[in-house]
Amino acid sequence: MFDILKSKFQYLFEEELIKEIASIGTLKVIEKNQTIIDIGDNLQYMPLVIDGAIKVLSENEEGNELLLYYLEMGDACAMTMNCCLRGQKSSIRAISEKDTQLILLPIQKMEEWIIKYKSWRAYVFESYDIRLKEMLDTIDSLAFHNMEERLYKYLKDKALVNKDGHIQTTHFDIAKDLNSSRVVISRLIKNLKDKGKIRHHRNYIEIIELLPND
Repeated sequence: MFDILKSKFQYLFEEELIKEIASIGTLKVIEKNQTIIDIGDNLQYMPLVIDGAIKVLSENEEGNELLLYYLEMGDACAMTMNCCLRGQKSSIRAISEKDTQLILLPIQKMEEWIIKYKSWRAYVFESYDIRLKEMLDTIDSLAFHNMEERLYKYLKDKALVNKDGHIQTTHFDIAKDLNSSRVVISRLIKNLKDKGKIRHHRNYIEIIELLPND
């Protein structure tokens, strides 16, 4: 595991920290669409993404989900860090966006490493900053953008995370992530198609501006 970590994090963490992560971390491979952390879980580990992508969602009292942000290689979830450091149950749901490789780090090490390793302390603070900005973008989208704009941003973000202009998803799954209805999403996808922003196929959607030039 040390070699994997060093190839991914040698410019982010000092070697002593990489060695410690390799000695106590648990390497795990998660298939697409698997729940990694659920709301209300007692957190024993914090996931560090090595490869793949994870989507992080919140849930309101009625059980409606809302996509907050994605985690990719090298990312850690700031909300999970916060719960770990404060000894609270998880307030988010984390689901693998595609096949994902991650390392599970014992929560007992979170606070210790903040004091022990300068690079880990900087990593934690930067993670808070990045995730906060992404959450503010989500709030801004909810408050000031209409649903069609939110849908198009969602599709582009999903394509960028998966590094593919072809998005394999369903109207139901999109509606769930955006806290909308399948009927509304189907209508808006037709609008985006009519405007030339996407191509809609039976099993996937293409984001035209992200496709290679013909």
